[in-house]
Amino acid sequence: MANTKRSQAEILQKLNIHQLNRMQQQAISVIQKKSNTILLSPTGTGKTLAFLLPIINLLDPECNDVQVLILVPTRELAMQIEQVLRNMGSGYKVNAVYGGRATSKDKIELKHTPAILIGTPGRIADHLKQERFSTKNIKTLVLDEFDKSLEVGFEVEMKNITRQLTNLSKRILTSATQGVSVPGFVKLNEPTIVNFLKQSDSKLTFKTVVSPTKNKLGSLLDILNHIGNQPGIIFCNFKKDIQEVSSFLDRNDINHGTFHGDMEQKERERSLIKFRNGTHQILLATDLAARGIDIPEMKFIIHYQLPYSKEEFTHRNGRTARVNEKGTAYIIKWEEELLRDFIPETTPADVSEIANRKPQYWETLFVSGGRKDKISKGDIAGLFFKQGNLAKDQLGVIELKQDCTFVAVPVTIARELVTKLNNSRLKKKKVRVTIL
Repeated sequence: MANTKRSQAEILQKLNIHQLNRMQQQAISVIQKKSNTILLSPTGTGKTLAFLLPIINLLDPECNDVQVLILVPTRELAMQIEQVLRNMGSGYKVNAVYGGRATSKDKIELKHTPAILIGTPGRIADHLKQERFSTKNIKTLVLDEFDKSLEVGFEVEMKNITRQLTNLSKRILTSATQGVSVPGFVKLNEPTIVNFLKQSDSKLTFKTVVSPTKNKLGSLLDILNHIGNQPGIIFCNFKKDIQEVSSFLDRNDINHGTFHGDMEQKERERSLIKFRNGTHQILLATDLAARGIDIPEMKFIIHYQLPYSKEEFTHRNGRTARVNEKGTAYIIKWEEELLRDFIPETTPADVSEIANRKPQYWETLFVSGGRKDKISKGDIAGLFFKQGNLAKDQLGVIELKQDCTFVAVPVTIARELVTKLNNSRLKKKKVRVTIL
């Protein structure tokens, strides 16, 4: 079955984007004309759209094989790119495959071959070994966040995958950091570099908070009380530290979610959903949240523990002051702790003034029906308005997934809504409604 080709103008109209930024315009022009491109631009500047638009334009609507392979270092980035492509309404089938979800799901989706396949190196290598898709028509390879994908841990899979891509005519590598060497097996001959890293007009402010003790929890609480109800991320280096900080925040009634590599994929996804819809205003995370996850603009981030590398420092900071917004990066430093040379020295910040912290407003409800049940966001909204008797301003963010939906509602009426709506019928399906 042939695909339906849509123009760039139609796609941008669907995304409600009136004009591409300078980086995107330049990247699109280069990617269309050149075989090998390296795109360097800060986090949050729209790199995903910059490489997807020219790629879609190059696809053959008559071809029923995989034509583009996008390799990414994390599951979250795979899901994010898949969602962007779905939102674009490109007219081409797209799928994301990654570790942490059932291989059986991948198999079913790969039987109806996508034009664009996104995946983590381990999972893609596994599907290639099992010959679940053909590489003969893969003309374009994208390595998104290539600095991370090409780390030692991925090298074997990356080598194995690129060796099997014998008909490539275009390679695109993207990153938000500079100075990463590209291994020979990628065969990136004479690439054109689109570099917007130095041209970033960042509105990021750094503030240092000096902790009188090695235990920085008191200083962390001072910052959070000073900031009030603004959403933000607290970065730790290790899972064990997240557990300690999380217990401390619980004791101080600070509503938050956690995000780290040892969490099950489903838990990680749900933690991000709650953060996006405002159920959690604080995300307590390792560097896994520094890149490639779909979350809104942050007003602040906090380096509870200092990162070990300049790259991670850059990516963490990239979560705030994105595109045209302002943001603050708080650095908590113990009195006797030396800052690493890539961390700017600033005068100690005064965080003694306490902002008004409001109680949690949103709660997240789980609905056991989604896209595969032909349920739309409109169907969900209708259920909550008609049977739940919600007012317009009481319905928060609706996130529709393949087999379920997440809905933000005021915490004060969440239990009452569960009682009213559980076991309701939606598009001939009886759905469960529970508090997440």
